[in-house]
Amino acid sequence: MVQALVNLWSQSGFAALTWKHMIMIAIALVLIYLAIGKKYEPLLLLPISFGMLLANLPLSGLMEPPSYALGRDGIPVLKSVGGLLYYLYQGDFLGIFPPLIFLGVGAMTDFGPLIANPASIIMGAAAQLGVFITFNVASIFLGYTLKEAASIGIIGGADGPTAIYLSTKLAPNLLGPIAVAAYSYMALVPIIQPPIMRLLTTQKEREIMMEQLRPVSRTEKIVFPIVVTILVSLILPPAAPLIGMLMMGNLFRESGVVDRLSKTAQNELNNIIVIFLGTSVGATASAERFLNAKTLGIVVLGLVAFGVSTAGGVILGKIMNWLSRGKINPLIGSAGVSAVPMAARVSQVEAQKARPGNFVLMHAMGPNVAGVIGTAVAAGVFLSMLGS
Repeated sequence: MVQALVNLWSQSGFAALTWKHMIMIAIALVLIYLAIGKKYEPLLLLPISFGMLLANLPLSGLMEPPSYALGRDGIPVLKSVGGLLYYLYQGDFLGIFPPLIFLGVGAMTDFGPLIANPASIIMGAAAQLGVFITFNVASIFLGYTLKEAASIGIIGGADGPTAIYLSTKLAPNLLGPIAVAAYSYMALVPIIQPPIMRLLTTQKEREIMMEQLRPVSRTEKIVFPIVVTILVSLILPPAAPLIGMLMMGNLFRESGVVDRLSKTAQNELNNIIVIFLGTSVGATASAERFLNAKTLGIVVLGLVAFGVSTAGGVILGKIMNWLSRGKINPLIGSAGVSAVPMAARVSQVEAQKARPGNFVLMHAMGPNVAGVIGTAVAAGVFLSMLGS
């Protein structure tokens, strides 16, 4: 009886549990608390954190690849089928899930504010500043390869699917920490951005009320995704999977003739992919991969990239405010990162704190949706430069 209990213990996960596993489980529980208790982007954070929890339960085998043995005739024979999350992860690794997420994002996005105010695209571009500064710092000063540095830098765009897509192409060995960092910072936008926004703007600037945007015609909204797809894909072919899916989803929305496809892309399909992608991304954050100096460096660099990108958008907003003689609220520049619509909501909250009744949300949506395009373009630039 005693021996049976000893054998049971030795075969349990408790016997294989290490301090590293316990740290990662604690991190996962904190993220679960933030998702449920604080409601920090729970649609993203909850599946990621639970995937992280699953991956750090010893002996569960959820991320184990299939194994093979040679048969008598020399032909490989399947020995074990592998874990469930390993197969879900192939959608990330093969670059399938990120474009499908973009399809859903496009179907949910109204590019009207960007079309009404084309200058917003400049703020979306300025908010990529952190991407390229971090790329240079990581590659020149910190010893990361160019491909690794590019994959780390893209975290600054606050776009999880793009970060995953680029990492699978350039630095698959770093996919786990990069994906977790990117999605975590997306979820923590309401915490990270406001201090930077307040630091770089004055009370008077935050109080600025902006004029209402002009109406955008249905024709403009239909032509926009077609033109953007053609131009971006011809200039940067590697960006075509992301931009193409984003704009196809948007065309579903704006055409008005495929409501079933639009609703499926927005709801059922997008929700399924979010569950698969989030859980499998979290499962890559195993204790063995995550708790090392290189990975922790990625987390820190990702935070720096995101902070600098936010600052870049706000600074460009201040410049545009000066050029417009006080007509543009610089707070909308922070929405140039591509966390849609979270970053735009943060701009709105800060504007209302400064001046109750101030409504800048639609103005902030222009840079916000421009940031989605900007981050995909930045990824295309890196793939064009480093992808071979």
